[in-house]
Amino acid sequence: MEKHIYQTGLIGNCAYLAHVNKNTNIDWLCWPRFDSSFVFGKLLDEKLGGEFSVQPEGEFTSSQQYLENTNIIRTEITCKTGKYQVTDFAPRFRQYERYFKPLMLIRKIEAIEGTPRIRVKCNPVWDYGDKELERLQGSNHIEYDGAEEKIRLTTNIPVNYVMEEQLFSLNETKYLVLNYGGLLDAPLVSTAEEFFRETKDYWRVWIKHSSIAGFYQQHVIRSALVLKLHQYEDTGAFIAASTTSLPEFPGSGRNWDYRYCWLRDTYYVLTSLNHIGHFEEMEKYFSYVTDISFAEGDEFRYQPLYGITGEKKLVEQIMGNLSGYRGNEPVRVGNQAYEHIQNDIYGQVLISLLPLYTDHRFVFSERKDSANWIHSLLNKIERTIDEADAGIWEFRNMANVHCYSNLFQWAGCNAALKIALTIDNKELEDRATALMARAAAHIEACYDPERKVYTHAVGSPYLDASTLQLIMMNYIDPASQKAKDHLAALEKDLKTEGGLFYRYLHTDDFGKPETTFLICAFWYVEALACVGRMDDAVREFENLMKYCNHLLLFSEDVSEQDGSQWGNFPQAYSHVGLMNAAYRIAVKLDRPVFL
Repeated sequence: MEKHIYQTGLIGNCAYLAHVNKNTNIDWLCWPRFDSSFVFGKLLDEKLGGEFSVQPEGEFTSSQQYLENTNIIRTEITCKTGKYQVTDFAPRFRQYERYFKPLMLIRKIEAIEGTPRIRVKCNPVWDYGDKELERLQGSNHIEYDGAEEKIRLTTNIPVNYVMEEQLFSLNETKYLVLNYGGLLDAPLVSTAEEFFRETKDYWRVWIKHSSIAGFYQQHVIRSALVLKLHQYEDTGAFIAASTTSLPEFPGSGRNWDYRYCWLRDTYYVLTSLNHIGHFEEMEKYFSYVTDISFAEGDEFRYQPLYGITGEKKLVEQIMGNLSGYRGNEPVRVGNQAYEHIQNDIYGQVLISLLPLYTDHRFVFSERKDSANWIHSLLNKIERTIDEADAGIWEFRNMANVHCYSNLFQWAGCNAALKIALTIDNKELEDRATALMARAAAHIEACYDPERKVYTHAVGSPYLDASTLQLIMMNYIDPASQKAKDHLAALEKDLKTEGGLFYRYLHTDDFGKPETTFLICAFWYVEALACVGRMDDAVREFENLMKYCNHLLLFSEDVSEQDGSQWGNFPQAYSHVGLMNAAYRIAVKLDRPVFL
């Protein structure tokens, strides 16, 4: 089988996300929210996914790149009649003391050589491809009726050419502005150009205000830009990925909807953004978590994931009308994992928000009811600390007392202890300390003294890459022989010849995993750096860089056999792993941080 690499790039503005294919088509765009029906969804069905492309007649070649330090994509097409480029972006910039981020996609089409003959197709759909939209022609626009709101395309291309999908000569710059639930009531060309300049400047200033060390800086910049797009700014929620149902490997059935906010994933995202000096995202997320924490009926436990506006019920449905990515069914909307018990998440919420109390750039006294909030989280830990759960990998029909879950309950209590010291609350200090000891007892019950390794759960012989975190979280002293032995045992069992890492190799609800999970390989790099194996850490990190696509974007899973990308894409987890591993190496190597 030919090596599989995703052929799209991601644009967005923290209100929506879209995937632009190298062939110019918008392969994925959900409106009005990250988790809404797709408007364009060829990613999951060639026939029912609609189309928004700018292509010539006949064969062509293409290349694609981001404008440096932005989330703006430029696609260059070479065909028999010439060469042209399409610039795609979602407007985002400061205006009237807030962020302007409309549900608007702007496409600029420019000739580079010759007089290319091109054809524009714009056929949005609705209800996951079940509904074609009625097209209504205006003088300079086309209105698409049948979605929740009207969709309007405004252009300086003759509207009949677009309606009839007719070839025309590109002899001047053309613009396509697609709006959801609104219209462009301003001049087309000057507005598109102004929005382009403002958006380009916004992203470049955001990067300039980042403190990024001089180790693989270009890759870290791209990963940071990708992660920023995964925050739904209206509420502060972060999603795991912009896509649903891209298979972990062909025919696996492991096709999941990742357009929701996992509390665990968000902890890792915020950690990586904190490393480069971005805290605005954390403050927005604090409001999101606070709303969840004090919602009626949520006093006992958190769900592992929520909708982007805090929805609790994310009922998983199979969309039988869609053929799936490259024919890989099923296509799922919703995620049954919202029903799972996953007890690591309380600790991760505490750790992710710890800087709000321990970093003096924040005024912790501005946080209302801090003691009550910490008490409520410690209550959740206390009630769940002895439970078997589904674990980080969300086993659907298997429950264990997982090492990873108790590690993050231990680490969360440690964070609570630090917050208690900051707010001078002795009662909280004592509770946190006692709960740390209880969590540690469960972790130690996972230790196998003969093999000198922590297994994935109490009473289990299996190894799991998530236990690398024991070293990274300083539960095991990274300088100790115990840390080196634990790392060596995981390395021996789970590392592949190509430098990738399996999550685990035992059978789960769907059989044995066939692809590696990319963030695990980055955790391995971090662990190498922690124990002082710096040459190995640098070598393994550099080796992982080859698993990106043409835009430095990384997938969830990678095939050890041929390096194919699989799973949802681009995956926030993978980009988080890259950023945290690069940061860990840079600190150890004392590489300068560029402020």
